[in-house]
Amino acid sequence: MGKLSKLPKLYLAVVFIILYAPIFYLIFYSFNSGGGMSNFESFTFEHYAAVFDDTRLIIILINTIVVALLSALLSTAIGVLGAIAIMYMRNKAMRSAVLSLNNILIVSPDVIIGASFLILFTMVGIKLGFASVLISHIAFSIPIVVIMVLPKLQEMSPSLIDAALDLGATKKDVLRRVIIPFIKPGIFAGFFLALTYSLDDFAVTFFVTGNGFSTLSVEIYSMARAGITLTINALSGLIFIVTVILVVGYYAISRKTKSPLAGVRK
Repeated sequence: MGKLSKLPKLYLAVVFIILYAPIFYLIFYSFNSGGGMSNFESFTFEHYAAVFDDTRLIIILINTIVVALLSALLSTAIGVLGAIAIMYMRNKAMRSAVLSLNNILIVSPDVIIGASFLILFTMVGIKLGFASVLISHIAFSIPIVVIMVLPKLQEMSPSLIDAALDLGATKKDVLRRVIIPFIKPGIFAGFFLALTYSLDDFAVTFFVTGNGFSTLSVEIYSMARAGITLTINALSGLIFIVTVILVVGYYAISRKTKSPLAGVRK
């Protein structure tokens, strides 16, 4: 019985080793003074210095962060309102249809979504660049936010809203002081997921980028095609560290999130 109880832990350990070993291998060689990943010569930060000395790469990093933050903020705002609208639709058939359309966008291949946006932007005359990337990132992030927020809305008892209305609260007050505080964990989850999806996206961005505008995922792909250098290792290591910080920050915020009833008492 004791051996059986250890099997899940052993399985998880093997899975994590398979997932993280290549990442740590990549980061380890980012400190190699040699030019490749076959023989570690000595410890150095020169590849990280090369990343920060590359002005073009820094601009691309800023572009990526700006697009990710703006798309996450806007998609979260739209997605929250969309989730609330879906939840309180009176027509159940319409609600199911809208929710199904939302879910289809999540499971659709990124290549199809990227090609569709490229055709759309070409038809309406939107130049490929910052605007096209931002719009596409907002569009594919909204369904993610909706999916993260809807379960929290479904957990909320209708009596909370009824009680607030009986006490004289307006619809705006109900939204601000009852609904939003209750679904706050879902909002944070949707925001951080949209942020990471935007930072990580390659397929859609590859189709809609242009006019000298690029993001890290597209730039790393271009650098890798020209030949693997340890600068890519250093850049990938920095991205991994930032991702870890984002995940830790999300869980820290989630743990500090108070009960929605606290907002009602105020």
